[in-house]
Amino acid sequence: MTTQFAPDRSEDKISVELTREEALALTGVRFHSGHKIEIDARKKIRSAFEKAFDIAADHTE
Repeated sequence: MTTQFAPDRSEDKISVELTREEALALTGVRFHSGHKIEIDARKKIRSAFEKAFDIAADHTE
């Protein structure tokens, strides 16, 4: 999925609440509990982004 934004919206901010483990997993730290922590964190970020910018989750080009 490729999305382009107008320059005036490029500095818009979103807020996402992550657990410590999720934040660490996104920096590359690996956990014994598997890859699920990183996947959950990425889903939270994607969901917040889609809500903030009104992007359909199944948008394809």
